[in-house]
Amino acid sequence: MSAAATHRATVDGAAGAIEIAYAIPAHPVAIAVVAHPHPLHGGRMDNKVVTTVARTFAEAGAATFRFNFRGVGASDGVHDEGRGETDDLLEVAAHAARAVGELPLWLSGFSFGGGVALRASTRMAFAHLVLVAPAFRRLTGHGLGAVPDPNDPSLGEPGRHDATNTIIVHGDKDETTLLADSLAWGAVRDVPVLVVPGADHFFHRKLHVIRDVVGRLVRPGA
Repeated sequence: MSAAATHRATVDGAAGAIEIAYAIPAHPVAIAVVAHPHPLHGGRMDNKVVTTVARTFAEAGAATFRFNFRGVGASDGVHDEGRGETDDLLEVAAHAARAVGELPLWLSGFSFGGGVALRASTRMAFAHLVLVAPAFRRLTGHGLGAVPDPNDPSLGEPGRHDATNTIIVHGDKDETTLLADSLAWGAVRDVPVLVVPGADHFFHRKLHVIRDVVGRLVRPGA
C-alpha cells in the first residue's frame, strides 16, 4: 500500500496562520500530531526526528499532522516560550479532528516540542504520547537551568500518564536535555523510559531505533 501524499496548508491560530504538513490515508485509524524542536535553535517541522516519528505513525495508519511553531516558515507570530505553542498544537489537533473525524489522538514531540506535547496532553484526551528527548526544563520558565519537580501536577496530574499511554525515548549521550529529568518524571508516573545507547540529542545514526520503538507501540499486534 502506498503512503498517503503529504500536503501543506495553513490553519488559523491565535497568533495568525499556522503552517501544517499533513497526510491522510483513505481509512485512518488515528490522528497524530508531532511537534518540532526549539524554533530559536533551528527547529522546524521538517526536522529528521519529527519526520521519522510522523512517518512511523503514518505507516501504522494514522492521519499525520506536523506544524511549524510561531515565527517559523509560513507560521505567523513570535516565539512564546511554549505557552502559545501549546495553544497552537491544540488548534492543529482540533483542525485535524474537524478534517478527519473524531479518532484516537497520538501526540508526540521532540526536545522543546516534547515539552509542548506534554503540556497539550494535560489539556486534552489522548491515546498515545511519545516524548523524544523532551525538554522538561523548558516548562519551568527558566530556560534549561531550573530542575523540574517531577511531582508538579502541571507536568501531568497523577494517573494521567502511565505505561499504557506514554513512553519516553532518550539517548544516553544527550547533552542538551538530561536523561535524568526523563527518568525522574517517568519514575513517579510508571512511565517507561527507553534509553538508546550511544544516541546524542539528535539521534544521529539512531533514527531506526525511534522508528522501531514507536512502531511497536502504535501498531496493533506489533
